[in-house]
Amino acid sequence: MESSMVRDSSLEVLNTRQIEYSISPLMRSRQWVLLSFGLLVLDMSMASLAFWLAFITRFDLGLSVFQLEIIPDTPFYLRMQFSVLLLTLLTFAGHGLYNRKNLLGGMKEYGLIFRSVSFVMLIMIVAGFFYQSIVFARGWLAAAWVLNILFISVSRYLSRRVIYSLRNYGYFLSPTLIIGTNEESISLATQLSRWNTSGLDIVGFVDDQNGELGKQVFEHLKYLGNLDLLDHLIEAFDIEELIIATSALNREQIVDLFKKYGLVDRLNLRLSSGLFEIITTGVEVKEMAFAPLVQVRKARLTGIDKFFKRIVDYMVLLMLALPLLIVFTVIILWVRLDSKGPAIYRRRVMGLNGRQFDAFKFRTMHVNGDEILDQHPELKAELEQNHKLKNDPRVTSAGNFLRKTSLDELPQLINVFLGQMSLVGPRMISPEETKMYKNWSTNLLTVLPGMTGLWQVSGRSNISYEDRVNLDMHYIRNWTIWLDLQILIKTIPAVLKQRGAY
Repeated sequence: MESSMVRDSSLEVLNTRQIEYSISPLMRSRQWVLLSFGLLVLDMSMASLAFWLAFITRFDLGLSVFQLEIIPDTPFYLRMQFSVLLLTLLTFAGHGLYNRKNLLGGMKEYGLIFRSVSFVMLIMIVAGFFYQSIVFARGWLAAAWVLNILFISVSRYLSRRVIYSLRNYGYFLSPTLIIGTNEESISLATQLSRWNTSGLDIVGFVDDQNGELGKQVFEHLKYLGNLDLLDHLIEAFDIEELIIATSALNREQIVDLFKKYGLVDRLNLRLSSGLFEIITTGVEVKEMAFAPLVQVRKARLTGIDKFFKRIVDYMVLLMLALPLLIVFTVIILWVRLDSKGPAIYRRRVMGLNGRQFDAFKFRTMHVNGDEILDQHPELKAELEQNHKLKNDPRVTSAGNFLRKTSLDELPQLINVFLGQMSLVGPRMISPEETKMYKNWSTNLLTVLPGMTGLWQVSGRSNISYEDRVNLDMHYIRNWTIWLDLQILIKTIPAVLKQRGAY
């Protein structure tokens, strides 16, 4: 009876899946083998090209950076290239660059490429030191190091794009069950199903409760049964991933699931943190006195992610430095002539990890703004609720133009230069606004606030405060350097259209 119910429920789910495909477990295994082999061939090709171009760069181009003219022993360098190429591929394999768990997600893959190539070059330097028969030009080695990292990283990036496209047709996906049907499990399903880098094809939900089979839980995903039917569901859907929403089960149930499925071949058991609505920074597991303890990272972006984001910020600042100096001068004169008071206004806001700082803006209001607002109690109440006023009597004529064109925010570039803000990020908020974010306030403070962001390019003040919060959370959870660049590009037409600006 149970098996019949599972088959009926499974058939119903399959008929309502957004993507129809039938890839057997054997085919899924083979496609990963083919991917590893393809990456091996790609790496070999890119490394060969890098060594060849390094040879041309050092010996044929006559660049002034290389002081000594050397007539190369071409056959020696060909033998050297073959040996180093073989060593590179072996090092890549040793560092897990053909291992499924290190592919198609995050910056880890590129970090492993950098470490592996650097390791190979270090071995060459050591070999040249101990063996007099191995003599090579340092310029060739330096060029080979840079070109190998560049070419292999770019080829790996492009291969990712191909795989992500193939996932739309059902390839390189792992059938997945989410255990739990509470708020956390739905949040997990939302995040995992809408971000194709996860590589997870969520089939449905399983819970310890005897609910209605086939009941819709989230979008097209349905309740498939209780924990007693888990074996049948794993077999029916060829499940490769089990994700436990830990807040949906008690400790005893989680332990039982681990004992039963934690060590099963070709089945990965994963546990959520139980604090999905709070933790966006990720966690680190560290053993202390042989006890594994989980530590929450204090910042969402660390290491190479943080480095790339700051590089983008400073590159843009450098390119705009001269024209901005002229614009700053003109606006400062206009603001001072238009109304009494300083040209620059300081607003106390929340920064990374809750550190407060003064965000700079061009003054857009009369200095006696509070007195003016006291004369309009209905507008004062609207301001307390939305933190924005569409028709604000405190705004000066110059300020009205500056706000519509977003030029009033240009002084925040100083905050970007000081490392207090970034060009792209969530909205900066005042200390009083943190209560509006409720449980999400901790998340908001794990990244630098931005001059522009998803809120800026999605309608600005025309969207509700709740939608602004959701956009900020989406940005924090799904940050990539490419998302930042996309937002920067979209900011220009959003500002020119002046949609939602007041």
